[in-house]
Parts: sequence; C-alpha cells; structure tokens
Amino acid sequence: MSKLNLDKQESEFLNNAIKHWEDAQLIDADLAQNLRNSYEVKGFDWMRLAKYSFWIALFCGAVAIGSLIIDDRIINWLKNLYYTPDIVISLGSGIMAVFAFYFGRRWEKKYPEKVFSNEAIIFTGVLFTACSIAYLGKTFDNGSGHFSLLFLLSVFVYGFLAYRMDSRLIWLFALVSLGSWFGTETGYQTRWSDYFLGMNYPLRFVLFGLVLVAACYLLKKQKWFLRFWELTYVVGLLYLFMSLWLLSIFGNFGNIDIWWRVKQISFFYWGIISGTVAACFLLIGLKTKDVIAREFGITFLLIYIYTKYFEYFWDHTNKTLFFSILGLSFWLIGRKAERIWNFSSKAEANQAGN
Repeated sequence: MSKLNLDKQESEFLNNAIKHWEDAQLIDADLAQNLRNSYEVKGFDWMRLAKYSFWIALFCGAVAIGSLIIDDRIINWLKNLYYTPDIVISLGSGIMAVFAFYFGRRWEKKYPEKVFSNEAIIFTGVLFTACSIAYLGKTFDNGSGHFSLLFLLSVFVYGFLAYRMDSRLIWLFALVSLGSWFGTETGYQTRWSDYFLGMNYPLRFVLFGLVLVAACYLLKKQKWFLRFWELTYVVGLLYLFMSLWLLSIFGNFGNIDIWWRVKQISFFYWGIISGTVAACFLLIGLKTKDVIAREFGITFLLIYIYTKYFEYFWDHTNKTLFFSILGLSFWLIGRKAERIWNFSSKAEANQAGN
C-alpha cells in the first residue's frame, strides 16, 4: 500500500492525534504504529512552490507589460487605440472574458488538481469583465458622474457568474464590487461631501458590514448560499471590524484638516465602542463555537487596544519603558493563552478517558 505524502504541519497534526488516541486507550499500540507507518513527510512543498510561482508569474507579466508600454512603437499603437470606439473595446473585452471563463471551466473539469492554474485563468476572466463593464460605462456616459451604477452592474454580473460557475473567487469580486457600489453611491448622493446622513465613510461601512453579517445569518440555511456563506461572513466581518478600527482613529470626522486639530483623546469613546463590539463577537464565538467570530473578536480586540496604546503613550512615554510594557503585555497574553490551551487539552483528554 502506498503511503500518504503529507507536509510537515499535516504530519505533526496526525502524530498528535494518534498519540492522543493511544494515550486515551481508544486504539492499541499496534494500530497506532500502523497508522504512523501509513504516511510520510514529503521532502518538498510543491504546492507552496506552485502558489508562489503563479504569483511571481503574474508580477513578471505586469512588469513585462509595463516595459512593453515604454517602447515607442507600442506608445504610437496605444495612441491609435485611443481613438478606438469605447463600445468596440467593451465588446472585445467581453469576448475575451467569455473565452477565459469557458476555457477556465473546461480546464477545471479536466484538471481539477491544478488549483492555482484554474484560479489564474478565472482571475484573467474577471479582469476582462471589469474592463468590459468600465468601457460600457464610458460608452453610455452622459456626464452625470454616476459611475457607481457600474459597480452595481458588476455585482450582478459577478454574482451570476459565481453562481453558475460555483466560483468563490468570482463571488469575492462580487462582494468587493458591492462595497464599492455602496461607498460611491453614498458619495454621489451627497455630491461627494464629507457626510452621508451625518456619517463619514468608516461609520457608513460599519453599518454596511453589520448588514452583510446579518444577511449571512438570514441566508445560512439556503442551499444555494452554502458554498459562499463562509466567504461572505468573513468579508462582512472584515468590512465591519476594519471600519470600526478606522472609526476609533478618526472618529466621525470626514475632513482630515479638522481631524488634525482635534486631540486623539476625544475619540476614546469610539475606541470603547469598537472594543465592546469585538468583545461581544468573541463571547458569541466562544458560546456558540463560532470559530470565525471568535478569531475576529480576539484579533481586533487586541488591535484596538494596542492602537490606543500607541496613540496615547508613544509621544509621552520613555521608549525603553514603552517597549518594556509592550513586551510584558505580549508575554502575559502568551502565558494566558498557553494556560487556556493546556486546560482545554486536559479537559478533552479527561472527557475521552471517561
């Protein structure tokens, strides 16, 4: 029988699991040894190499395009392209997007193991789709500046493609387009003033994130949404907590010049609100065993606390004392986390023994 080829992290996980089962007398020593002999650590992480190689390839492609544009002949060609009708560029980009999605879909069915190659092809189709929508907007532009409608169109286009192709990558772009539409539409409705219904951009996106998270709970049992639920939940929490973090720094100020003249201590209550929301998600995650809510809660609670620490004490504290307190706090957090982890491990072992 051929052995499983695992990376180091997966191998360590299985070793710990088998040892726990053996110590809890769920399996005997012979079975434990047979399980250990059924896998081996692979010598090189080819999956990681493939991932990084595709990223480097995309970067090199961007550099190559940039270098190509510098060439005088290409510049002259682009000048001629400038006079190409927008509708022609839109249709051409749309055709290229259809070809990329069609080819990517067939390639995915034929070679499902080539994850990064398939995603690179789909990503190319996404870029051509964005280009097609942008030039379609230029074609019918009447000078109103209401370009948020293009983002709204992108939401429906990417959403439909994601559903039909069962692609979480395209769904991610639909969620990003949704956030872009919300931001630009609220800006357009106020003629790009600093506030919309008395809210600056971070406060608006706090509400946007809450709505997106609430939608996840409402649609959680829908079969068509199961594939995209976790990604939508993560993006919704990211919108929420990043906006709360910016709100704790800038408050509800929409003008940077006014913000500079206000003391940072006056934003303290925004920090309390942000920390309270993070603590609530942490407690909800612990109570309901919601790993995503728990991780977001603890991560951003620490981010909020240390952001305020830097804001209030950086300019008024001796740097030796500043970093000593910082290091001590992280040591205490690590020690507490280690105790919690050890307690949980012992509780699980005792439960298995009983």
